[in-house]
Amino acid sequence: MTFRKQSRSPLAAIEPRLRTLLPADLYAAMWMTPDVATLTNVFDHLRTLHRALMNYLPREVIERLPTPGDVRFTWQEGALMFTDLAGFTPLVEAGQASGRVGAETLLALLNRYFAEMIAIISKSGGNLLEFTGDAMLTQFPANRRRNETAQAIRAGLRMQRAMAQFARVETAQGVFTFGMRIGIHSGRFLSAAIGTPRRMEQVLLGSAVRQAKHVETAGHVRRVCVSSAAHAQVDGQFSYEPLGSDFGLVIDDLTDDQLGEYEIAPSSRTAGPVLLDRSIGGIVRSIEHAVDLIEPLASYVPMPILNLVVEHAARRRIAPEFPDLTVMFVKLAGLAESVDLAATDEIPGLLASFSHLFALITAAVEARGGVLKNITHQNTGSDLLIFFGAPMAHPDDARRAAATALAVHEIVRNHTPPRIDGIPARIDCRIGMAYGPAFVAEIGEPNGRREYNLLGDVVNTAARLVSHARTGQILVTDPLNQLIGTNHNTRLLGPVALKGKEMSQLVFELLRPR
Repeated sequence: MTFRKQSRSPLAAIEPRLRTLLPADLYAAMWMTPDVATLTNVFDHLRTLHRALMNYLPREVIERLPTPGDVRFTWQEGALMFTDLAGFTPLVEAGQASGRVGAETLLALLNRYFAEMIAIISKSGGNLLEFTGDAMLTQFPANRRRNETAQAIRAGLRMQRAMAQFARVETAQGVFTFGMRIGIHSGRFLSAAIGTPRRMEQVLLGSAVRQAKHVETAGHVRRVCVSSAAHAQVDGQFSYEPLGSDFGLVIDDLTDDQLGEYEIAPSSRTAGPVLLDRSIGGIVRSIEHAVDLIEPLASYVPMPILNLVVEHAARRRIAPEFPDLTVMFVKLAGLAESVDLAATDEIPGLLASFSHLFALITAAVEARGGVLKNITHQNTGSDLLIFFGAPMAHPDDARRAAATALAVHEIVRNHTPPRIDGIPARIDCRIGMAYGPAFVAEIGEPNGRREYNLLGDVVNTAARLVSHARTGQILVTDPLNQLIGTNHNTRLLGPVALKGKEMSQLVFELLRPR
């Protein structure tokens, strides 16, 4: 048998950069049969992928993309809005019993909700920074008219009015009622890009971020709650019902005319790659340009999720599912809080320290087959959301997660903290973990802003546990303990009352090896 020598691919020079950006079949075709038709397919895929990744990231990131791996920050002022959807967990639980039909029903309803809310946010001048589960964080940047707080409040009122269509939702699983809490605070905060060229993350730091989350938590369903600082910015423009000295509720007594039209149109997004020259050389140059545009965007997406987006780019849709997940929240207390205490020349060192920890924890998670989805913003600081069991599941995901939690504690314990006012900052680690079914899907606007997301009681439980944990503790639920107990040392803490739970939950502490 004779073998014909394969000619060198015209994309050989950038082949290493294409390995994570092409689906497996297209990568093979690109290398084995790099003709005009195949190279055109490569370009078309990259153009679609660029659009998909643009939709995964907030405008704040896209308009100011740093070189991947560079830590960059700016102090910003404006209004921050947190929202949280109430009443959705029962529908997630009901949808699980209906399998694929339930998943599709749930996704359609979620996308309808997010499409409505994201459209209002965008047209009201807001920038959706993140949505974790069914919660959203939106920024209304300071502008020359200094009306960003009024913009945020008007957006909140429009969103609450739009929620009327979700007050009674009939599904095959029953009739469900949904409501939303909205909290708004105005202030100064730090926006920073941290991480490595392999994985970047955009974070907001400072007391203003924590206060905005606190206002949402303390607010009422179907109302817009504002901090006293936000109210001071708009005093006399809206009717107001005080709730103590720190915050109050906006009274929606405005007519449609008084609420007015939307403030501004959303800004345009960065132009995508274009193919003008269809010769092999021209296509190769367009592919190289497309990769240059995509790589900074891709660095903000966890590698397992990026692989999923790449493989499904042609379909432009990732199917929803109900996998069993191990969900972990990691609280790094002390870092985010130090921003308000640090001198100007100490901020770079503080962010370098945060970036270093984020990189090491990301590596520990990915080495064990998990996903570090993002850094979430809570009223007690910044939490890292980590999960095991999707998109790739392993028979021992629970034990992998437990090993990761122990590794994270060691990473934090051995980390050299930054110095604030000449004194090493105190950084402690607290972890909450839970196991159970979750709803996982690409959620958001079907043709716009969206993310691979997870929802369900298991996510809420893990979040409650990390809030309950003391310094140095790793708390796990009973179902998770049953999966990891034979491989790791645990200690029963007893029944614990968790916020939002009708009954106390058996909680165990995962102990570090001696």
